[in-house]
Amino acid sequence: MRTRRNVITLMAASVIAGVSPALRQAQAAAANKLPVVATFSVLADLARNVGGDRVEVISLVGPNGDAHVYQPSPEDAKHLNAAKLILVNGLGLEGWLDRLISASGAKAPIVVATKGIEPRQMEEEGKIGQDPHAWQSIPNAKIYVENIRDGLIAVDPGGADAYRANATAYLARLDELDKEVRAALAAIPPKRREIITTHDAFGYFGAAYDFKFIAPEGVSTETEASARDVARIIRQIKTEKIPAVFLENITDPRIARRIAEESGATIGGALFSDALSPPDGPAPTYVEMMRNNIKQLTAALSK
Repeated sequence: MRTRRNVITLMAASVIAGVSPALRQAQAAAANKLPVVATFSVLADLARNVGGDRVEVISLVGPNGDAHVYQPSPEDAKHLNAAKLILVNGLGLEGWLDRLISASGAKAPIVVATKGIEPRQMEEEGKIGQDPHAWQSIPNAKIYVENIRDGLIAVDPGGADAYRANATAYLARLDELDKEVRAALAAIPPKRREIITTHDAFGYFGAAYDFKFIAPEGVSTETEASARDVARIIRQIKTEKIPAVFLENITDPRIARRIAEESGATIGGALFSDALSPPDGPAPTYVEMMRNNIKQLTAALSK
């Protein structure tokens, strides 16, 4: 019996000895990756495509999360403190970020992904401000990618060739996506390119692809629609015969449903505006997010 136990012990020790180097190698590889923090899931996905195997990207606001009203956690401060690069959208999207960075003691360089993009001006509660949702235009997303690439090269010059190659390949993929979007939207008659969304997140998309989006909420989900706003939109739908109302993955669907019920407009599928879906959802990456949104738009409007 003792001999049998000894044999089992030796076998277990052999297995552990065989596995441990592999585990140590995996742990070492993970430890050697450049820690990057992105403020929200869309930006994190772009960073992963540019950074590839050299980076470990953490997204502070996760899938289906709302960056407008996000409440940071102590864990977020730890991630920022450990980061070698911080990626932010800018244009007023992350109103909570400055306080979090200050509290975390983070020293990493900050890349503003919207640098070089001409911001749209928006009116919200009687004030003129900047629309932060620039990623909804694929040409703008390409500028995000270039800024991310340059930021990674600055903090990790040894990976410059890899970052440039990854960015070039991904930019080509975005060029193809842009052609795909334009071809799909060509099937929608111009008179049907006017829809209602939950909050005003698609202005850059509308400008790039000749669409008009009307929202009962402002540019931020913090702005609630008034009864007067809802009544005005219902009248507008009836007058202009706007065909569809679309829900969003990050906002309360009740206002959109009420507008649809009282106006007779069709409720379209869910559009992804400020966040990706979880990995098992329809929009786990930026490319799939855009494809999902086009699928929902064309399904409701091409009739």
